Order: sequence, then C-alpha cells, then structure tokens
Amino acid sequence: MAFGGRRAVVVVSRDVEDVDLLVVGGGKAGKTLAMDTARAGQRVVMVERGMIGGTCINVACIPTKSLVTSARLMRRAATAEALGLRLGQAEVDLELLRSHKEDVVSGMVEVNRRQFVDSGMDLVLGTARFIAERTVEIALNDGGRRLVRGTDVVINTGTVPRIAPVPGLATAKPLTSESIMDLHHIPDRLVVIGGGYVGLEFAQMFAAFGSRVTVLERGPRLLPREDSDVAEALLGYLREDGVELVTGAAAKEVVREGGTVSVLLEDGRRLEADDVLAATGRAPVTGELGLDAAGVRTDENGFVQVDDRLATSAPRTWAVGDVAGSPQFTHVSLDDYRIVKANIAGGDRSTNGRLVPWNLFTDPELARVGLTEGQARAEGHNVRIAKLPVMAIPRARTLRDTRGLWKAIVDRDSEQILGVALLGPEAAEVVTVVQTAMLAGLPYTALRDGMIAHPTMAEGLNALFTAWAD
Repeated sequence: MAFGGRRAVVVVSRDVEDVDLLVVGGGKAGKTLAMDTARAGQRVVMVERGMIGGTCINVACIPTKSLVTSARLMRRAATAEALGLRLGQAEVDLELLRSHKEDVVSGMVEVNRRQFVDSGMDLVLGTARFIAERTVEIALNDGGRRLVRGTDVVINTGTVPRIAPVPGLATAKPLTSESIMDLHHIPDRLVVIGGGYVGLEFAQMFAAFGSRVTVLERGPRLLPREDSDVAEALLGYLREDGVELVTGAAAKEVVREGGTVSVLLEDGRRLEADDVLAATGRAPVTGELGLDAAGVRTDENGFVQVDDRLATSAPRTWAVGDVAGSPQFTHVSLDDYRIVKANIAGGDRSTNGRLVPWNLFTDPELARVGLTEGQARAEGHNVRIAKLPVMAIPRARTLRDTRGLWKAIVDRDSEQILGVALLGPEAAEVVTVVQTAMLAGLPYTALRDGMIAHPTMAEGLNALFTAWAD
C-alpha cells in the first residue's frame, strides 16, 4: 500500500520532550516494544489511559479464559460419577467466581507494572492526542499536561466493543464482552445478539453458570468462516449444553422496561430476557486521537491504514495490533511487535504470508490454522481430506470426553498440509504441533509417521493423517 497526498503542518511552539520512541497505547505489541527499546538504553515514553497491560490482560483473553475454566469445571462436576467421584451438586458462588477472575487479572497486571518500571521506560498514565507529526499532547490522569515527540511513534490504542445500530439497543444498557465480566449477577435469561466467536464463547459459558441463553445471528448460518461439517459439530454440542441458536434473526428493536429487556425481531417474534449481550464486533480507538494532525490516515471504519510493514501514511509512524486492522488476537499483536521492531531498525519485515492460528475456547475447543477445505478448493488446490472422530483417540477416552472431530486439508500433489480444524479437548494445544510442521514445510507424512508420546491428544495426529475421507 502506498500513501501520498498533502498533510497539514502544525508548528509546535511550546516546549516538547524529545524521545527515541513514543508508544500511544499499552497493548501487547506496544508494551513489548517499549520495554525492549528502553532496556536497550533508549528514551521511551508509553502513554496508557489506565489499563495496565492492555485489553488482553484486563478485559479480554485472560479474564474470559479464567471464567471458561470455571464453566468447564461446572460441566465436569455434573459428570463426575463417570470418573468414579461423587461431588454433590455444584453451584456458582458469584463472589468466589468474581474473586477467581480478579485474582488472575490483578496478578498479571502487577507483573506488567513491575516489568514496565524495571525496563526503564517512562510510563505515562493519561490520554494522548496528536497535535503534529509524531507529537502528542498528553492530558495526565493526575492533572497537568505533557508534550512529547518521538523519533519513531507507534499507535497501539486497540479496540472497544461495538454496539450495533439497532434501535433502542444502546439505551437498553446492553452488556458487552467487557462489562459482562464484572459479574454483578448471573442473568436467568440472556439474549446474545451476534453469533460470532465471542458471542458463542460467552453463550456456552453462561449456560454453564445457569443462564437460559439464546443466540441471535442475522446471517443464514453460524460460524460461516468454518467448513460446515466442523461448524455443525460444534453447534450441536452448544445445543446439547442448552444454548438456543437462532439464525436469520435480525433484531429490529430493543426495549428495556425495568428488569426486563425485549428484543423484537424483524420477522415479528419477540424475545424477553433479563439482559442482552451485544456481541457485534469491536471498533477502533481512533476517534479522539487527532490523527489528521499527525498525517495518519484511517479507513472508513476508523482503523489506521498501514502497509505490509505496518507503516502508516506519516513518516516514522507505525500502527500495531487491533487498531491497525490486524487479526484481533494477542499472538498477532506480538508478531506485529516483531515486525515493527525490525523495521524501525532498518529492516524490511512484512505481514505477508503469516500463518495465523486461532482458538475458540468453547467446550470442546475449536482450533484452526491454515486454510479450510472451502478456501483450499477456491484457491485451486488438488486437495485430499482427512477426518478423525475424537473418540478414536485413546487419551480422549481417559478424559471421558470423546466429543469432537479433527479435519485436515492436504495438497494431494505436494503432500503439504494446507490447514487443519481440530474440534475436541485440548485442541488449542495440539494445533501448535501442526502449525510447527507447516512452518517447517514438512509433508503430512512427518506427522503420520512421527513417534508421538502415548497417551496424548497429539498422538491423534498419527491417526488423522491416515484417515482419508476421499
């Protein structure tokens, strides 16, 4: 992507602090780069509004996976007799649940705070706004202002939950993927608007905690980016856990009256609930950054425009993580850090060709890397498909959890692995084995014939790559 055109020039007449690196926003990519640069002896300022450690630690990956752990244990407790145990009736203690989540989060926040201090960076708590190229004015949280200019600047402000423009939804005080984790109560009835990955993860979680959950998806099918056989297998397990899944269901209006929320659908149906969760995507935090003054362009949705080196339209100004439109995973943000670190030093590292894995922490987990069958065929590959029911893996039987389906897509001509979708227990761990083989350019036979310890879930890869469906 090339950038051109004229930018407004702003003359900064007040005293400005000059630093080697200015990072606006303390998410995974930005904080890691800031610490590395400071440890190397350079002057670094990182501005953060107050979420020490970034979104992942405070309101996303870490707290949600802490609660996923609790939800899974609720389900396991219900089947404990199959494992020879009598545990009695498991109940959610809201105070203990909240304490569990907050203990995990606070511990990681404190680790990050110590790392920031020890690195030698200048952590500035406040809100930054660009007033010129590579120059920000910071409104400090404790009062006062600072002006900072960086030789290099990295924008890392992330995203926030987006509330879809459904009439009445915003005024109905919906829960979001962040506010729902405050855990003030467990709703008896919960409607989830949005059947994407986030919505499904929360739906199953709160069903385990005792909520009656309905998921509304305006599209014709859930998990449209997945192959239909894998998607239907997972959706079947969600239904077994009591989650009602409704497709082709667009919300027309949402009304809150006292303790009840009514969701009117375009087809005339009306659903009532105690709460509604708006799981309708995330929006970039760029509206108040003053990016025009910085010469930084955004797209029609507000995401910072970057090229494949993560450079913006302004000189020596970079953007990383969610705000740059990168796939919204912390591990992608970490890779963005590697790219920008190399390029600031004069390198030419690119986002092109990245092999991005992802995990959906439902129960069972869905993990994927590479192409789906549909994508592989669309790209013209001569594909060969392998499928393995998880019940065929001995370790799954010892876990008493044989739900799931593993699927591999292989190029018939080159024997290269094009992608896998693993639905089953511990799938998020096993997918890394396949990703490593793909990164190394190994043929599928390396996993078919490799000696993998028994009994493990990864051992199932030996069998998967002999279970050809065609």
